Amino acid sequence: MTEKKTKTKEKKFIKVDDVDQKEPKKVTRTTKAERREKATGKRVAAVIFWLLGIACEIVAILLLCRKLYVTDDKLLMWVLIAFAADLVFIIIGSQFWKRANDVDPASEENKVKFWLWNQMGLIVACLAFLPVIIVLLLNKQLDGKTKKIATAAAVVGLLVAGLVSFDYDPISAEEREAAETTFEGEAIYWTQWGKKYHLYEDCQAFHGSENIFVGTIESAMDAGRTSLCAFCEKRLHDGN
Repeated sequence: MTEKKTKTKEKKFIKVDDVDQKEPKKVTRTTKAERREKATGKRVAAVIFWLLGIACEIVAILLLCRKLYVTDDKLLMWVLIAFAADLVFIIIGSQFWKRANDVDPASEENKVKFWLWNQMGLIVACLAFLPVIIVLLLNKQLDGKTKKIATAAAVVGLLVAGLVSFDYDPISAEEREAAETTFEGEAIYWTQWGKKYHLYEDCQAFHGSENIFVGTIESAMDAGRTSLCAFCEKRLHDGN
């Protein structure tokens, strides 16, 4: 019998910054003001998408209240289209907001403010679906079938938007500052789909990954890789 040879994927290291993998050197860190400026475009984009989502909700409310007229046989279809567009816009806006917070995170000094700032996507998701759910529940003019389907669709939209928009592990300004100080000038690694940053080019977490990005800790965090890989953390502490 002939043995099948398994082809190992050759790893390709893609440099994002001018860092030396063998001899790390000091790099100029961006200031808080520069980071804020960098994040502003993403925050503006987030707000624009959120406003588009809320506009879709308003269209749905106008349709349901018969202020914007369509024939009865097409009412449900247009309401569902408005809900779908609302959901898409809210999710896109929330992703922009999360990336902006990775670049320019809030301080953890005020816990309430920190939570509210990081969970703006969740708050907007509620604003984009709760009012229309209330309108649906209070509307006595809709036929039973349309009301049930539209209400179910709005509740699903709220749940999906909320779950996707929620930031489960937001980084604080203090955490980012500490990581940048600790790993300043070091070559940091991350993959296209992974959520962590890595310290070693031969980390076992890279198994199966073909493209590995190499850059500074700042670039890794800007890309949304804001927490250290557990394997790399253990290896660092063990001194290997």
